[in-house]
Amino acid sequence: MTDPREQAHQLIDRLPETQLSALVGLLETIVDPVGAALRNAPIDDEPETGEERQAVAETRGWLARRGGKGIPHEEAMRRLGLD
Repeated sequence: MTDPREQAHQLIDRLPETQLSALVGLLETIVDPVGAALRNAPIDDEPETGEERQAVAETRGWLARRGGKGIPHEEAMRRLGLD
């Protein structure tokens, strides 16, 4: 019996060039489904609201006052009672 990886390589070698890009897309989806979903997600073209702009500005200010450092993961989990 042939090793599955070797068999896959043999099958890929037999594919015509025109079908390789479709195979690459399929393999990318199998290997990294989240990355594939993000790459294929529609662009968010919804305008930012004033409330969202204000929240971003507040967050940037908060980070700037702390030297660009956020809350460590362990601390955030503890604060949320998830430790």
